[in-house]
Order: sequence, then C-alpha cells, then structure tokens
Amino acid sequence: MATRLEFGGIAVEVVQKDIKNVHLSVHPPHGRVTIAAPLRMSMDTIRVFAVSRIGWIRQQQAKLLGQEREAPREYLDRESHYVWGKRYLLRMEEHDGPPAITLKPRWMVMRLRPGADDARKRAVLEEWYREQIKLAVPPLLAKWEPVLGVTVKRFFVQRMKTKWGSCSPERQGIRLNTELARKPPECLEYIVVHEMAHLIERHHNDRFGVLLSGCLPHWRQLRQVLNGAPLSHADWGY
Repeated sequence: MATRLEFGGIAVEVVQKDIKNVHLSVHPPHGRVTIAAPLRMSMDTIRVFAVSRIGWIRQQQAKLLGQEREAPREYLDRESHYVWGKRYLLRMEEHDGPPAITLKPRWMVMRLRPGADDARKRAVLEEWYREQIKLAVPPLLAKWEPVLGVTVKRFFVQRMKTKWGSCSPERQGIRLNTELARKPPECLEYIVVHEMAHLIERHHNDRFGVLLSGCLPHWRQLRQVLNGAPLSHADWGY
C-alpha cells in the first residue's frame, strides 16, 4: 500500500518493499515522484531522504515538462509520424478497399475509403502500430528466453496510459504499450527484457538491477533514449 508525502509543493508516492536500498524516481510525462524504500526504514527517515533530494527532483521535473512534445495529430498530408524512431511524412490516399499503411523512403502512405474521419484514421494507425510490435516481439522472446531461463506464454499489445509495459508472473505474460512502435527498436527490446526480468524478480530491488544489467549493461542509457524521445500528444508515461 502506498503512502503519500508532500513537501515543498511536491507530492511523493512511497511504497515500502522487501529491498535493501531506497530508490527515488521521477516519471514522465509530468514528473510523478515515487520512492521505493526498505520495510525497515521509518517514514520520518524516508521524508528526510526525500527532502534532501528536492533540488534533484525539481531539476528532473523541469526537464520532463520542457521535453519536446508532438502537436495533436490531424492526419494531413506531410504531417510527421514516427516508426521505430524514424520520422516519416504522411501521405493520405483514398481507395475502395481495406485500410492499408505502407512505408516508403521518407513517406508513410495511408490508404482509406473516401470520407474516413480522424477517429477512423487514428484507429487504423494504432492498429498498424500494434501489428508492428506483434511482429517484432517473437524474435526478441526467442533471443532472451534462454538467456533469462524463463518462458513467456503470452504477450499482449495495447495502448497504456501509465506504463511502457507490465507483466503477470502468475500467468507468465507480458503487456506492451502500442506507443513503443514509434520509438527506436532498442527501446522495445529494453522493455521486453525489463518485463521478462520481472518474471524472475517482481520488485525493482538490487537483485532486479543485477539481473537487468547482466542482460543489458547499457539499460540505463536505453531508458534515457526511451524517455528522451519526443512525447506523443496523448497522456502516457512510465
């Protein structure tokens, strides 16, 4: 159960776990602050720790709030869209047939029936992004399952408002944010490995950090790349 602390105009969500060290995080997109602390640590000690880091917290929040954001999508010709971290210009084409999206050098071509509104265009694009992830994930699972010694029985791809991914150790399943198809491919790999590691260790403790570093020594850099890429207009975070 989480405890809420407030100081200096900053709200902090505190969760105490069976871990050795305290972990402070500032999450995109709006700078939500969380602390994971050992069970033995008193709330007064946690508060003193948080207050001691208030300068760093504000610095990170300012960085996130100043991060580049995309304008709302209007699905007009030459509008910018991203696929695996690369920028494409949209080209809309009408045709009497099933919706289709194809990539060409510099161009994302979306073909829809005449009269399709923005909601239909958005749904078609999001489903296309979902399919890109569905195609990209199986090779990653095949690569990392023998390394981690776990089996992912099922994975799901959906739009998620608060996380890049999640896992269900009991069902040996993972969920991935559709938005990942817009980010560089190494970011998808980082999130897949991150969630697979949670099938072994549920918490973000020292063991989890060692496990992740053993697989991806540069995972912190990948996290920075992921959280440093332009944010979509929609509200999401991790």
